[in-house]
Amino acid sequence: MVPTVVCQFAWMSFGWWTILDTHRKLLSFKNPAALQFLTQTAAPGIYYHTLYKVESRITSRFCHTTVKSSVVNSGPNAQSIGFNVQIPKRAFITNFTMNVNGIMFVGSVKEKTVARNLYAQARARGKAAGLVRANSQDMETFKTEVHVPPGSKIEFELHYQEMMQRKLGFYEHSLYLQPGRLVPQFQVDVYIYEPNGIASVETPNTLGEHFSGMAKLTSSKDKAHVVFKPSLQQQRKCENCTTSAIDGIFTVKYDVLRDSNAGELHVSDGHFVHFFAPANLSPLPKNIVFVIDVSGSMWGVKMKQTVEAMQTILDDLTLDDYFSIVDFNHNVRCWSEELVPGSTIQVAEAKKYIQNIKPNGGTNINEALMRAVQMLVKASNQGMIDPRSVSMIMLVSDGDPTVGEIKLSAIQKNVKKVMREEFSLFSLGIGFDVDYDFLERIAMENRGVAQRIYTSHDASDQIRRFYSQVSSPLLRKITVQFPEDSVSDVTQNHFDKYFSGSELVVAGKVLPSESTTLNSFTTAFADRLDLSLQTEADYLELDAALAQQQHAFTGFARQMWAYITVNQLLAERSLAPTAGKKRKITQRILTLAVEHQFVTPLTALLVESEEAKERLLADSPRDPKQGCCADKNSCIGPSISPTSLPGNFAVVENDPHFIIHLPKNNMDVCFNIDSEPGHILNLVSDPGAGVVVNGQLVGSKRVEEKEKVNTYFGTISVFYQPDGIRVSVTTDRIDLTDGRNNHSFTWGATVKKYISKDSKVMVTVDDKITVMVLLHRVWKKHPTHVDFLGLYIPNNNQYSSQAHGLIGQFGQEPEVRVFNLHQGADPLKKEATMEVKGNKLVVTRGWQKDYRRDKKRGSDVFCWFIHNSGKGFIDGHYANYIVPRLDSFLPLPL
Repeated sequence: MVPTVVCQFAWMSFGWWTILDTHRKLLSFKNPAALQFLTQTAAPGIYYHTLYKVESRITSRFCHTTVKSSVVNSGPNAQSIGFNVQIPKRAFITNFTMNVNGIMFVGSVKEKTVARNLYAQARARGKAAGLVRANSQDMETFKTEVHVPPGSKIEFELHYQEMMQRKLGFYEHSLYLQPGRLVPQFQVDVYIYEPNGIASVETPNTLGEHFSGMAKLTSSKDKAHVVFKPSLQQQRKCENCTTSAIDGIFTVKYDVLRDSNAGELHVSDGHFVHFFAPANLSPLPKNIVFVIDVSGSMWGVKMKQTVEAMQTILDDLTLDDYFSIVDFNHNVRCWSEELVPGSTIQVAEAKKYIQNIKPNGGTNINEALMRAVQMLVKASNQGMIDPRSVSMIMLVSDGDPTVGEIKLSAIQKNVKKVMREEFSLFSLGIGFDVDYDFLERIAMENRGVAQRIYTSHDASDQIRRFYSQVSSPLLRKITVQFPEDSVSDVTQNHFDKYFSGSELVVAGKVLPSESTTLNSFTTAFADRLDLSLQTEADYLELDAALAQQQHAFTGFARQMWAYITVNQLLAERSLAPTAGKKRKITQRILTLAVEHQFVTPLTALLVESEEAKERLLADSPRDPKQGCCADKNSCIGPSISPTSLPGNFAVVENDPHFIIHLPKNNMDVCFNIDSEPGHILNLVSDPGAGVVVNGQLVGSKRVEEKEKVNTYFGTISVFYQPDGIRVSVTTDRIDLTDGRNNHSFTWGATVKKYISKDSKVMVTVDDKITVMVLLHRVWKKHPTHVDFLGLYIPNNNQYSSQAHGLIGQFGQEPEVRVFNLHQGADPLKKEATMEVKGNKLVVTRGWQKDYRRDKKRGSDVFCWFIHNSGKGFIDGHYANYIVPRLDSFLPLPL
């Protein structure tokens, strides 16, 4: 049997018998080409791991990690075997290989166009399938499945590389360990070699008390080895458990010895790397404006944790620091119109102001940032700002602009226009609704950085930690230079600021020379003096030392230079002002990525069997804004492009919010249903067509006993009574029953721990009635949110005259009249009177979300909102639509 890697269940647009036919073909393995479109699902797999090993080699802050896994299909049937590895977002995959029953698959990085053509050739022969990487917090998940016959042995091996980044005085290496099962041979090795010496190394117990003390550390002056090797018994969750307790992040933290503030210069393999991290310097005074989003979407835990973080941050200010606070919703307010010193009295007043903020209204990011810049400009013009101080803006927001200037590119231009060269902008994006790409661009363009804050229980700690990284500037205007004609292809060597606990890195190529040493010269402005520092390195010394090291990564300097260069070019590309400039940068990235074998957003990993008879394709991470890929022409592999759905829809999303489109009246009407977890609501009941659509509610995680539990649809069921066919869609899987046989499908290998960008099912009954279900994933550790389903039903469904239900009743459109438009309690939302079905209702102008085209942010649908669970707009009371079973029709009359 040909092994086939399967990737994604992205779209189902089949008639009833089509889907059954396709599934039967899959079960009988007579249609191998179809395997790339549907994820195989078997009963709980009978297979076992024989080996799971992770090895990281860190040399001069550059790390090469290898993950190996061996699995045997010990069951009596063919089944899918998965290989899932979470890797840091900043890492580049460099290779992936598979050995399936002696058939070797070996990877090579190619330009996407080349990889696409080779892959297409294999796909045309039915000899191809795909791999995908999915996003998740600070990690990305590399996932693949291979469908193999019984008795098969599969060996997976993944390689990736990354540069260690120094934060708060440490380099932190994280390995996400999730073998999924007990493994006889389980081992993690981390080898560190730092030529100038290791100052400290530690292994925090991040895997939990179960594994306390099991990581063993040995170290010398310049080397360290950490090994984690729990026995089979030690891996068990309990003494007699058959499940593994290994599920989390294994962490190694270390720092290096530094002889002087001039930095370290390492020369190896024709390349150099200069590390600059001076210590024992007095912090520069800072002028900081905190710009805080207090719009309605910040209500609750987001605002609470932002306030908690700000209390600590404000306490960090000194008398040498100047600050103010700008908070904004649809309006912009300043705690103080001018910068004030960080005295005890001023800090106390600011903390009191922050504590009393009540989120509400829209989001006017543009005006808030303009006001913050004006404040810094005014202080500078009035001579309040010390010439050696550092001026910065710290923006905290959770959403996109909705008031004032809402075009992101315009805001970006406005900010860049007014920001002075000596000012920096740092952005914190809270949660998943924020356009993080925008926050990152606006920060990068203004000499700052961005950070996503995850709305978990430790969000306030995340905010504090980010602030700590930028709260202590030590140097300004740093430049690292080298003698003329000694080096080439140098990475960024001018830096705006250096913060305590961080590190600046410059790399390049060494040119042929008669000299045996390379010199570097660093200049910078400190608190009360100008620095001029020099260091040197021998051309051959480090290579000789590396040759003696058993576990060193000998090619580190060459790969680190390429790694830094590619990342800087990717950042430049995102800010390129013209298409021509962007094309030139793109070509440079492609050349470097292919030469150094990096999987980037512009390259792909083609995995080929011997003699290229079988081909697989590993693409770069899915773009969080565009669903498939950053380049829509690069969406290769097993994704099936969704067909555009016709016309307008009735929509049910979130908690649950109903949007009913009334085409004759040319309006949308919204209402919520405030029901209980476990209740089954009838959405469409059409005895004439024999179709019923029901949804079962699930509750959010309860945080506090008195807190209201939100409800969402966790199951959507479509039942066709004449043939006894039922499709049941849950957040875990899709089940199909035809009265005799049961079939299950997974959502596919791209399932994520936060909102999925392209997971949906569309079911069509007899070419007359269509139902589309969208899957929304959330972070599994979120304190309140749960995975849920969205429902989309077209208005042009051909119901019978007997159709009813919360949605089905509007197949017969009622007459609606809206009048008496007036200002509401919320200045952003008007109110009116609606006359419908003999009732006069007070309605509010608002908006809900449609996620068909943008799974992350959705599109706003403006509508008239009906209060009290749709009372007066729907027939009867919402409780009349609660039914006992997922296949129950609605009793008539109501």
